[in-house]
Amino acid sequence: MSETDSENPVLIAGAGPTGMTAALALHARGVPATIVEADSEDRDRAGSRAIYVHGSTLRTLERVHPGLGTDLVEEGLVWPTRHTKWRGKTVFRRTYDNPGGDGEIPHFSSLPQVTTEKYMHEALDEAGIDIHWDAGVESVESTPDGVHVETADGQEWETPYLIGADGGGSQVRKEIGAEFEGSQSENSFIIVDVETLDGNSIDEEPIPFERLFHYDSPNADGRNVMLVPFTGGWRLDIQCLGDDDPDEIASDEQMREFVRDIMGEEYVDNIKWTSTYKFLQVQTDSFVDEHRRVLLAGEAAHLLAPFGARGMNSCVADADEAASAIAVALDSNEAVARDEVELYAARRQTAAEYNIDAAGQALDYLQGDSPVTVLRKEAAASLADYFEPAGEYLDDAPYGPHTPPPIASTGRANY
Repeated sequence: MSETDSENPVLIAGAGPTGMTAALALHARGVPATIVEADSEDRDRAGSRAIYVHGSTLRTLERVHPGLGTDLVEEGLVWPTRHTKWRGKTVFRRTYDNPGGDGEIPHFSSLPQVTTEKYMHEALDEAGIDIHWDAGVESVESTPDGVHVETADGQEWETPYLIGADGGGSQVRKEIGAEFEGSQSENSFIIVDVETLDGNSIDEEPIPFERLFHYDSPNADGRNVMLVPFTGGWRLDIQCLGDDDPDEIASDEQMREFVRDIMGEEYVDNIKWTSTYKFLQVQTDSFVDEHRRVLLAGEAAHLLAPFGARGMNSCVADADEAASAIAVALDSNEAVARDEVELYAARRQTAAEYNIDAAGQALDYLQGDSPVTVLRKEAAASLADYFEPAGEYLDDAPYGPHTPPPIASTGRANY
């Protein structure tokens, strides 16, 4: 039977949302854990990044550390209106009387990732879980009995299990010989954070308090635009055209013009962060090592386009289920322990495939210039005034399908 104690904790590589969730989920199950992180404690975490936290994620965080999920609810906001425009004309708009639902945990909470991480750090402090900074993984040696890890701060660790939550460039993934497979988006995307005016709350802004998606926006020279409110500001997403130079589009001068034309002159000086992306749609060829002692989670295991907000939300689900598998394995014989880790790998591989496919369908829809795709969108736009489902199709499609996940949740994982 495998054992762990405070002298030999489960080791987690990476102090992002995935790694911190994994540590809290292990602690909630009575398993000591510690985190090693390559960055320094004063690292720059600029940018709103993962602003849309699903209700299922909030419930997971509340379960692994009571108060964490509700803190994110109190700090975040729930926008009440979905609005979609087509070339300057509204084709769908719906406002909900109770957009968050009736429970303590709403359907979602919209807030910057740095705020989510702040509350996660506070939860780690309350739980007594350490982060070792400037301690990136340098080597991993896995055996049937455990894992030996060396980190950049000169420490050597013996751990029964290692969770690789060290992001897209994961050293843990490289050390166990796993590799990413997949594709990259054709178009580039620009993401801009714009602060609210003069410390306004979001519902005091001159811009309507709503999520707006605008196809072929005249104010962006025919580019697709999305505008989403979050606590303290607005996320502006602009899809580059095929012949755009993304660096030129993302220049300070061009961004000021876009913000002026899309949001209004008063927002031009409130640009706080700009980033350019081509989205990867990849997953690792193995979520675990050959000895079933190293588990990959989050962006160490998969990267996907953000449509439908499946990124951080699926990472939290990975982390929670990795912790569940390890907790069971530590109390089981060798055969059962191995099976439990393999079940984790199978479930999260299936989840990653589902999420990548769903995000990929949205990406293909947005990038697609095939006659069928173009005709379908134009037909829906022309019918929207008379047939509400046509407008709702245009509103839903950029975020991917809403089909059920391929396997039922066990109550300890989500998508």
